Amino acid sequence: MSEEPEVVTRKKRIDPQLRSAGWSITLYQSGMDLSQYSKYALEEFPTDNGPADYALCLEGKIVAVIEAKKLTLGPQNVLTQAERYAQGISKSPFNFSGFRAPFLYSTNGEIIWFHDIRNPLSRSRTIAKFHTPDALAERLKEKFEISCQRLLEWENVHPMLRPYQAEANAAIEQAIRDRKRQMLVAMATGTGKTYTMVNETFRLMESGVAKRILFLVDRRALAAQAVKAFASFEARPGLKFDKSYEVYSQRFFREDFEDDEKFDPKVIPSNYLLEPKPGHAFVYICTIQRMTINLFGRNAVFGTGDEPIDEDAEQMDIPIHAFDLIIADECHRGYTAAEQSVWRKTLDHFDAIKIGLTATPAAHTMAYFREIVYRYDYARAVGEGFLVDYDAVALDSNVRMNGIFLQAGEQVGMINASSGAQSFDNMEDERQFDTTEVERSITSPDSNRKILSEIRKYAEEHEQRFGRFPKILIFAVNDLSHTSHADQLVDIARDVFGKGDSFVQKITGKVDRPLQHIREFRNRPMPAVVVTVDMLSTGVDIPDLEFIVFLRPVKSRILFEQMLGRGTRKGERFTDKSHFVVFDCFGGTLLEYFRQATGITAEPPEKETRSIVQVIKDIWDNRDRDYNVRILVRRLQRIDKEMSGHARDLFAAYVPQGNLKRYASDLPHAFGQDFTGTMTLLRNPAFQDLLLHYPRPERSLLVAYENVDTVSSRYLIRDSAGHEYKPEDYLLAFSQFVKENPEHIEAIRILLDRPKDWGTDALSELKQKLAATRYRFTVENLQMAHKVRYNKALVDIISMVKHAAREEEPLCTAEQRIHRVFDKMTVSTTLTPEQQQWLDKIREHLIANLSIRMDDFDSIPIFTNVGGWSKANRVFDGQLPDLIRQWNEAIAA
Repeated sequence: MSEEPEVVTRKKRIDPQLRSAGWSITLYQSGMDLSQYSKYALEEFPTDNGPADYALCLEGKIVAVIEAKKLTLGPQNVLTQAERYAQGISKSPFNFSGFRAPFLYSTNGEIIWFHDIRNPLSRSRTIAKFHTPDALAERLKEKFEISCQRLLEWENVHPMLRPYQAEANAAIEQAIRDRKRQMLVAMATGTGKTYTMVNETFRLMESGVAKRILFLVDRRALAAQAVKAFASFEARPGLKFDKSYEVYSQRFFREDFEDDEKFDPKVIPSNYLLEPKPGHAFVYICTIQRMTINLFGRNAVFGTGDEPIDEDAEQMDIPIHAFDLIIADECHRGYTAAEQSVWRKTLDHFDAIKIGLTATPAAHTMAYFREIVYRYDYARAVGEGFLVDYDAVALDSNVRMNGIFLQAGEQVGMINASSGAQSFDNMEDERQFDTTEVERSITSPDSNRKILSEIRKYAEEHEQRFGRFPKILIFAVNDLSHTSHADQLVDIARDVFGKGDSFVQKITGKVDRPLQHIREFRNRPMPAVVVTVDMLSTGVDIPDLEFIVFLRPVKSRILFEQMLGRGTRKGERFTDKSHFVVFDCFGGTLLEYFRQATGITAEPPEKETRSIVQVIKDIWDNRDRDYNVRILVRRLQRIDKEMSGHARDLFAAYVPQGNLKRYASDLPHAFGQDFTGTMTLLRNPAFQDLLLHYPRPERSLLVAYENVDTVSSRYLIRDSAGHEYKPEDYLLAFSQFVKENPEHIEAIRILLDRPKDWGTDALSELKQKLAATRYRFTVENLQMAHKVRYNKALVDIISMVKHAAREEEPLCTAEQRIHRVFDKMTVSTTLTPEQQQWLDKIREHLIANLSIRMDDFDSIPIFTNVGGWSKANRVFDGQLPDLIRQWNEAIAA
């Protein structure tokens, strides 16, 4: 096939595009009076540097130069040729650093490159079509620099704006001043991306930076939420946004809004899209699906997304300058190549500033929007008290971890996927189903029932602690006709929870009026338990959600983080919601798989195995200070959520207005300014007692049928990098560490070989160095592992080290150890009443500390209050130093 010459490319491809954009085409003739020409593309226009292929003439002025190349050449690198011609235009009223035309194009008939050379920061870019004459006329009249300066000088002080939202606004505005056209704003789910952008939209419109704004979403429900957000936003005191600027939308259904809402969104006039005018100033809120139909027809959206196609949507000839700014909400969406293509193709049509909003930046999102101009991550949001953190529970199910094995002769039910008819048969031969086939090819009702029963135990514990049953969201594998995992879970859950059909509901695309059901789940006591597949995975706010159950294996990082994000918001009705709980029904492997992949799981939550007093002490002792400060902030945020009004009055004696939330948020800064002074209050015994015993609010009344699953659960043990361990694996790692490190940790050598050298210093070194390992061998973590593995609670650190080195060593508690020592040492000794009183106090101290030294008698109240060292040593006839050595050695023996 012969190569297409440039002249053919121009006549066959470029000329039709110019005419379609509204430019008449004529060959330039010597002596032409340009004042008689407007909206013309003049071919072979002469310049001092040679003839330009096309020069666009508007109201007698050459406003643009087009360099054409044949189809086989890439047009990007030939913009420099257009620059040369623009520099050679004589008798031009324009002069932009030597360029005598403001706009440059290069094209091969398929790809068009455009460069607005009026500002040195302006970047060349591809555009979908040529600009119309009206578009270039509007660009010539715009005062972009003045508008940017006005925006810069306008202080962003909206009273409802959070500090980080103002930071996001500032970052966006700086990027726009830097002439960036595509940018990404990454903010954790629940931190108010929409509100941030409503405020930003008002600022951009008021300053004149952008007037025609498209707010794109991927679901009609999100469009309805955005319409309400713009309508309710108080742009200025007493003045709502939609009274300052026009806010339009596509058509909605009644169920897109709350039942009691009296809101009539305005549908955009078609001429606003087809004939954009400089005087237009509006926001248009629209789904990506509808806009794609408007641009490319109905066939362009088939097979993408799970929303019905709007019946009234039609293809329209919308020019590329219809909008100055496009905000793409939830722009991470597009889990399939087809969906990604729809987003990209639709956004690419418009020559506008494009801002992507997401909580989960993905590779394809980053590739398109190029740069994250602002990031507000989950960890920071939790630390500052705007989101809540989470606890993780691993459910160990044999079926979910190993699949299902059927024996020959075992009875099974067989459901016809087309009709739902069920028959029964006996297996002719044994057969193994791996985990990927569970709930797809085979199901185990017993497994689903036991998993839900295990979750019920946690829910009842939660109800006992907080006085309310938690809102629970369960992610099922599928909702297929007749073989629906979601339906099976709903049916079993109604049995397990025993509170009626209304208590447990399914919300998927297959239920009637799903948006109404979502609102009921969010706003009403029932349903309390909802089963879904992915309808509630994104773009739906359920602030009071406290349990998220993963019975669906997920491999998409974006989808997983979006699912987790349903629980991060602070409560509305449950104002004391302090955290949420994630149930990993795959033995913790799901959380491990995404451990460093998402913003939520990057820093593992700490189970409250240490008291808040111990956390404060660790900060004072400079033990992993930054980490413990973050833990302290989170603990204080939880207390603020869980305490009663009376508790707030009590805290007011220590922090202004008893506002523990604000106090916690300010702590990192306070530590940096005055560490010792800040610690004065935190180390105050009365304040610490209140932190432990603050008043809480009073509670108010408000189908492998024979397969048997084994289900258990546990809170996960995490190391410093977030790796999660089963108790037996954690203890195996501990055993290896103890056996391999006696040379590096003197305290281990003392316990194993030199008990006579045991003392407080050795114990302190042991705890500190074990906790500092990458495994975080804290006493609390080790005790949790021993409790699960050996059913022994509160095993002391000495027993744990000795047992790790030599398995025959017994495991005992500190109380058992100290009683054994004293029973052995005093069996043949007669004590005076005063000696017995002192010995009881020493015994109490040793149970708590596993060692003693002379200094303790003059520093610890239990001893100083009754005379201290001199009194104690006199009572024991001067033998106390030797007794201390004997006690310490016996404890370590």
